[in-house]
Amino acid sequence: MTVPYDAAKEQLLEAALPHVAFDGWSQATFEEAIRDSGLEASVARAVCPRGAVDLAIAFHKRGDAMMLEKLAAEDMNEMKFRDKVARAVRLRLEVVDNDKEAVRRGATLFALPIYAADGARLVWNTCDQIWTALGDTSDDINWYTKRATLSGVYSSTVLYWLGDDSPDHMATWAFLDRRIDDVMQIEKLKAKARKSPTISRLMAGPNMLLSRIRAPKQGEASDLPGAWIMPRK
Repeated sequence: MTVPYDAAKEQLLEAALPHVAFDGWSQATFEEAIRDSGLEASVARAVCPRGAVDLAIAFHKRGDAMMLEKLAAEDMNEMKFRDKVARAVRLRLEVVDNDKEAVRRGATLFALPIYAADGARLVWNTCDQIWTALGDTSDDINWYTKRATLSGVYSSTVLYWLGDDSPDHMATWAFLDRRIDDVMQIEKLKAKARKSPTISRLMAGPNMLLSRIRAPKQGEASDLPGAWIMPRK
């Protein structure tokens, strides 16, 4: 019987997780996952050409999907926007709380130079999904700055969470609130700068260039996550 692609990868991932705590996202884990899943080795390697690395990526993406599902069920109408962002990041960590060692091993894997681009892409996509789920409609340079800023907040919070042994991770949530407060202070400074006649004149040229940058269109095929609008002559 032919196993669908997504089902085969999920089957491999479930079989791999008990081994990740001991062997990390390694070839040994992948081989054990093949054995425990009952899949043919040729099928497993077709589904995950890079072995356990592809499983680590699948694990991260599964966490994103679980977060979005929980986020959709939340009633956040009365919450401030900064609290919505904090809630989304917290949910992203809570959905993988039972697999904390797998997250730790993933952080180690994606810290390696050969896989650093994969790790950065995963974090960026997580933050992109958070902003999109919260209703972000920006289509200019703000599309990038929002995701870049949240990527920094998310990454630092994950690292703090991995070393946090406080009850119910209360220290992590306090750390997250402080990081978001720091970002809000930056936004306030930017708003003041825009209102300053002197600074606004100094930034006229850079702002004109930045205004030409557009966020990527949904489904747009491009090597870069965005587009450049050529100035009219």
